[in-house]
Amino acid sequence: MSVVLVCNSGSSSFKYQLIDVERSETLASGLVERIGAGVGHARHRNDEATDADSGGSWDTAAEVPDHFAAFEVMLEAFAAHGPSLEAHAPVAVGHRVVQGGARFFEPTIVTDLVKINIDELSALAPLHNPANLAGIEAAQRAFPDVPHVAVFDTAFHQTMPPAAYTYAIDREVAARHRIRRYGFHGTSHRFVSRAAAEFLGRPVEELRMIVLHLGNGASACAVSGGRSVETSMGMTPLEGLVMGTRSGDLDPAILLHLQRRAGLGVDEVDRLLNSGSGILGLGGHGDMRDLVAATERGDAQATLALEVYTHRVRSYVGAYAAQLGRVDAIVFTAGVGENAPLVRQWSLAGLEGFGVELDAARNGERGSVARRISTDASRTEVLVVPTNEELEIARQTLGAVAVA
Repeated sequence: MSVVLVCNSGSSSFKYQLIDVERSETLASGLVERIGAGVGHARHRNDEATDADSGGSWDTAAEVPDHFAAFEVMLEAFAAHGPSLEAHAPVAVGHRVVQGGARFFEPTIVTDLVKINIDELSALAPLHNPANLAGIEAAQRAFPDVPHVAVFDTAFHQTMPPAAYTYAIDREVAARHRIRRYGFHGTSHRFVSRAAAEFLGRPVEELRMIVLHLGNGASACAVSGGRSVETSMGMTPLEGLVMGTRSGDLDPAILLHLQRRAGLGVDEVDRLLNSGSGILGLGGHGDMRDLVAATERGDAQATLALEVYTHRVRSYVGAYAAQLGRVDAIVFTAGVGENAPLVRQWSLAGLEGFGVELDAARNGERGSVARRISTDASRTEVLVVPTNEELEIARQTLGAVAVA
């Protein structure tokens, strides 16, 4: 059997997928929202159901006071709407954990010591690791007889050299407070870089590529031989590219200026940079679809926001090209990267001298599979490769169990 249950637990939500790894197929998926907020909402989809079945999609309101209750809602959904967890019993449960620090560089079977470490690393990811840990503990109660595996967002980036992950501040202060670049979206960057190599029919070990994970959160990654050697997110997911509501790179003195001259407190600055900046703060739209539509209507603020966004992407492409020495492929992925032709066009505009030639017709096509959007003459391949973080977590989970 190769069935794995993949869990992604947030502070107020819980997403899951039941995946047959051998066939790379999702058997069921679901979402429980508004955990701890009174009446919650649950959605469940049985992907094995046919039109004639009573299964398929199911939505309901439910009392979800905590993550333990969320797992009960999930189990009830499987029991009532399928597929059967007896017929498709998971051999393991894989958990997305955001911050693994410098301690975890591979998928890790959950033990009491691992949970202690995840809890200690919450100082670096206070919005994520506590929720991830709550989901692990709820899942262990629901599935006590199978191994549980933590797959860390940061793990893929543990191959970065010290020059890439070290910040130029006092080394003793940095060591005391664990200040360094960790990077995120690692599960996606790993999956996409390998899927891109498969599409090109070349071993990932011989390729140098730049992967652009552009969603509400966004990050760039330089991948050499299948290993991360540089990435744009830093100690936290705030650094790097412009995002939906996050600022990305800033002069750090701006934070001091906002505190000293604007009178903003630490929490206010935090909210501004994480929730009120990015394309929302610049263009008034936090969703790229709305920003592109406004740009196409001639909205000046939206246009500037999109120009800033794509200027930052282009800057990182150039920087990573220098780090890699050569670029075999530039790969777009995630919600914006996969579905926004204008963003891809503007992000690569002017890079013809670097061997990048975008094919306008190919770039404008829609699709849900990996595809080439560069011209046949382009020295650098430009691809769109849909990400599948859940499948990657399932694969890594199965691999960790196999070698345990």
